[in-house]
Amino acid sequence: MRREPRDAAHVRYDTQYQMTRVIKTLLAVTLLAIVLAACGTPADTRSGTLQVIAGENFWGSIAAQLGGSQVAVTSIVTNPSTDPHEYESSATDARAFATADYVILNGAGYDDWGQKLLSANPSQSRKVFTVAELLNKKAGDNPHFWYNPDWVEKVADTITADYRSLDPANADYFTQHRQAFAAALKPYHDAVAHIRSSVNGVPVGSTESIFVYMAQALGVNLTSPAEFMQAISEGTDPPAQTVAEFQDQIVHHQIKVLVYNTQTSTPITDNLKQLATQNGIPVVGISETVQPLTAAFQDWQVRQLNSLQAALSRQ
Repeated sequence: MRREPRDAAHVRYDTQYQMTRVIKTLLAVTLLAIVLAACGTPADTRSGTLQVIAGENFWGSIAAQLGGSQVAVTSIVTNPSTDPHEYESSATDARAFATADYVILNGAGYDDWGQKLLSANPSQSRKVFTVAELLNKKAGDNPHFWYNPDWVEKVADTITADYRSLDPANADYFTQHRQAFAAALKPYHDAVAHIRSSVNGVPVGSTESIFVYMAQALGVNLTSPAEFMQAISEGTDPPAQTVAEFQDQIVHHQIKVLVYNTQTSTPITDNLKQLATQNGIPVVGISETVQPLTAAFQDWQVRQLNSLQAALSRQ
C-alpha cells in the first residue's frame, strides 16, 4: 500500500518549518539592522550625514553652510524673544546631545547648560568644539564672540577641519564649502570696512557688552561705562554712578548713536533708549540670535550693520 499522502504531508510540514525559520532569521537580521541604524554605528555615521548640534543658531547657521548636504544641523537656542544667557535646557535637548556626532558650544559661561548635558550624556565618539577654548577665553570674559569678524573666520576654519576629520571621505567637499562661505562673507566684511573708513573714532554708546567686539572692528569709540554694560549682560543692576554717567553722556550728546540688545530689556535700558530718542540720538537694535530665523548669519549681520551705518550717517 502506498503511503504517499503521509510522506507528502511530512514534506509539506518540513518545508513550512524551514520556511518559517528562514523568515524568522530574515526578520531578526532586518530588526538588527534597524536597531544599529537608530543607534548610529560608526560606519553608519561616517557614510551618512553628520548629526551636528549647535548651542546657538549663529554658530548653527555657519555650521550648516560649511557642511552642506553632508551634515544635519540642529540649533538649540533660537527664540528671538528670550535672553540666551537665561536658557533652560529640556529633555529634547538632552536627546539631541546624546545622539550627536559633533557639538558646537560658545563657552565662557554663555551656555553652561550645554556642558551639563554633555556631562550627563558621555560619548567617546562625539566631538565637541567650544569656541571659548579656541579663543583662550574663560568664564567672566565677554562671551559675544560671534560679533568679532576675525573670530568668525577662525571658527569657520575650525569647524571645517573638524568636519574633514569626522568624515574624511568628504574632505574635499567641506573644503569647497569653506571657500564658498568665505565668498558669502565678503559683503559682511565689506560693510565692516565701509563703516570703519567713514566714521572711524566716532563716539557710540551701548547698553550691553554685546557690541564691544564689533565696536572694536568698526573703529568706533565705545564710551559707555564698562561696568554698566557687563552688569546688564549678566542680568544684574549696574552701579548707580555708571547709570548717571551714561545718562549724562546722552543728555550732553557725547555719543552719536545708542546701540542696544533687543533680547535684553530692563527698566534702566528702556529709560536710556527713551532718553536718547528725546535728545535726538538714533537708537539701533542688535540681537544675540539670528533674526529672522530663516536668515543666514552673514545676511543678519549685514542688515544690522546697514542700520548702524544709516544711523551714523545722520550725524
